Amino acid sequence: MMKFIPYEVKTGAENMQTDADLLNSAIENKRDYPVFRLYGWSPACVSLGRNQQDAFIDKKFLKDTGIDTVKRLTGGRALLHDDEITYSFICPVSYLKHGENVRQSYEEISGILIDGFAKLGIELDFGASKPVNTKFDYCMLISTGADLCYKGKKLIGSAQCRKAGYILQHGSILYDFNRELLEKIFKEPVSTDVITCVKQINPEITKERIIEVFSNITKC
Repeated sequence: MMKFIPYEVKTGAENMQTDADLLNSAIENKRDYPVFRLYGWSPACVSLGRNQQDAFIDKKFLKDTGIDTVKRLTGGRALLHDDEITYSFICPVSYLKHGENVRQSYEEISGILIDGFAKLGIELDFGASKPVNTKFDYCMLISTGADLCYKGKKLIGSAQCRKAGYILQHGSILYDFNRELLEKIFKEPVSTDVITCVKQINPEITKERIIEVFSNITKC
């Protein structure tokens, strides 16, 4: 059994609050099944990892550009949530075969993403685990074993938090990205040798099609 929450578009603050509420509800009600949610962001929003400092952000530029900021429950580096689909998955640690192991739990949860993109003709695999290069503030430029890649380029970046025996994992599925805007926000070069997006892989795949595929998977 899996509860699927259909795709909805909210502000950054609303999206993070919804994920927090779903996690707390699962804990309070001792739910033994996972919850899978898809969502979008309006306006575009920069999310910061739980412990990440915001000194690199030009707040005036973001305000003038109409981009929000929000803190995530999860760790990791900053993301620009714009032309993407975001997912969140909440479950008890005991639901997974290897829930106590962080790396293996990422792999188990990410299996739903791999299965969904396989149905779209996109074969994904995990990024190579590398020491984090601390000069990067933009999460998609950092490759870890928790990331999902297409032909070596990062497509989906994920992060976790754990609370009272439950896991919240959420992540950004890049549908398209504005390289110039990313470089202005994060003040660092964004190489297309490192990241990719659905639109680059197959421009005929729509967001609606991706949402439909994942909706059907969770009903199986």
